[in-house]
Amino acid sequence: MDFSRLPRWWLAAAAVVPLALIALLAGVLAISSGALAPALRVGDPAPEFALADLDGEPVRLSDHAGQVVLVNFWASWCLPCVDEFPLLDEALAAHADEGLVVIGIVYRDRSEAARDFAAGFGADWPLAMDPGEQVAERYGVFGPPESWVIGRDGRVTSRQIGPYDAAALEAAIAEALATGTAEER
Repeated sequence: MDFSRLPRWWLAAAAVVPLALIALLAGVLAISSGALAPALRVGDPAPEFALADLDGEPVRLSDHAGQVVLVNFWASWCLPCVDEFPLLDEALAAHADEGLVVIGIVYRDRSEAARDFAAGFGADWPLAMDPGEQVAERYGVFGPPESWVIGRDGRVTSRQIGPYDAAALEAAIAEALATGTAEER
């Protein structure tokens, strides 16, 4: 067959359609196998985790039942995390008496680098390692920084992909703090 007589659009379609079908099939197989699990959404119960912090001490979400917990996935190599870390520290200082807890989960980083990074910012909240990114996978993390605010009832009240700015962080925390008190549970 003489392909030179076919319209160019037909040749392009003949090349693209099989590739699109292969990509579609790969996506369906990945979703059905659980490789692309749906991300955690606002209103969902926050998945429990039990990790070790940078000193080997246990960090469990369930240890903070009845409190508002900000779970932040971060890394020392993450440039936006440099701007976000001081905001997390300020938020914790401003709202700790109201029941706010911050838990940092190190994402695809070495513990030594994470320790140095956190020490440079004076972070005094739990910073946990996530070997194999199992917790990150359950939370649907795309990359750092990513944060979830978990209300006193254990449900996600907000999700932030990318770094928080001060106003968005304050709004997310205020919303979660306003959704009830530990005594109401």
